Amino acid sequence: MSVPDTARSDFHARVDTIEEAYEFFLAYASQGLPADQAGATGQQAREYLQRCDAALAALGDASNALITTLGIDIAPYRPFIDVIVRDARDARAAIAVVLAQPAISSQLVDNLNASIHLRALLTDLFLIDEALKNR
Repeated sequence: MSVPDTARSDFHARVDTIEEAYEFFLAYASQGLPADQAGATGQQAREYLQRCDAALAALGDASNALITTLGIDIAPYRPFIDVIVRDARDARAAIAVVLAQPAISSQLVDNLNASIHLRALLTDLFLIDEALKNR
């Protein structure tokens, strides 16, 4: 696997993990489970949250690596990568609050889904992915 392929697959794996987690969160939130009845599904939610958090951890580095290995002038992208890093940090902070709970209710996850931090991050990823799609 070449360096660009590695950078591309790392970036897309992170994005896929984040999007998959968000889709799970939407389904989980719709179940209306109170924290004390979340059980195994709550544990699954916790696992998605942990995977999402891990994918967010170095999203800025993955974005930089992809753009650099594609041979694109990074200067116009650098400020937007800073936005991605900030939004990823803010989304991770919200995820940390949810993970800190002993049980995860559907309402808590619904509030996470509604968080502007997570939504902004997803929009960032859609934008950068589309901008780089044909590169």
